[in-house]
Amino acid sequence: MWQKHERLWTPRAAGIAGVVFAVLMAAAIVLVRIALPGGAGGDDIAVDAGQRSAVQTALALLPFAGIAFLWFMGALRAQAGEGEDRFVSTVFLGSGLVFVATLFGSAAAAGSQQHSPFGRHFAYVLLTTYALRMAAVFIFTTSTIGRRIGAFPRPLVVFGYLAGLTLLVAGADLPWSELVFPAWALIVSLHMLGGRRPAAPA
Repeated sequence: MWQKHERLWTPRAAGIAGVVFAVLMAAAIVLVRIALPGGAGGDDIAVDAGQRSAVQTALALLPFAGIAFLWFMGALRAQAGEGEDRFVSTVFLGSGLVFVATLFGSAAAAGSQQHSPFGRHFAYVLLTTYALRMAAVFIFTTSTIGRRIGAFPRPLVVFGYLAGLTLLVAGADLPWSELVFPAWALIVSLHMLGGRRPAAPA
C-alpha cells in the first residue's frame, strides 16, 4: 500500500517542484534582463538604484529556485526507479548538480560584486555559458529517460531535444534564450501533474 502511494506521490512532487522552479527561475531571468538589457556587453554602463533593486530581487529568488530544482530532479529520478539506465542517470545527476552549482556561483559573484563591471560580467558568463550548457545536458538526459520508461509522449520528447539543442548551440547568442529551460521545466511539470500513467517503455 505504501509503495502504491509513493508511486502516485512521486510524479506530483516532481510536478509541483518543477512549477516552483520554473516560475522562480523565469522571474529572476526577466528581472535581470530588464535591469541589464545589454547583458555582458553593458558592463560599462552605470546601474541606477532601480536596476540594482531588480538585480537584488533576482538574486534573492535564485537560491529558492535552486532548492526547488533539486526537489524536481530528485523526484524525477525516483520516478524512473529501476527502469533507468546507469550511464544516462549518472549524466542526468551530474548535469543537474553542476547546473545548481553554477547557478549559485553566478548568484554569489553577482551579489558580492554587483557594483563592479567585472563581477557582473563574470556572473553573466557563468550563467549563460556554463549553466545553460549543463541545463541542455539535463534536458537531453531527462527526455531520454522519459522516452525509455514511457513517461513522456513523443511530442514532449521531441520538444525536449529541440530545447536542449537550442541551449547547447545558441546559448547567450539568442536573446532571452535563458527562458527556454524554465519553459521546458514548466511544460514537463504540468504534464506530470496531469496524472497520466506511463506508457509501455520504449
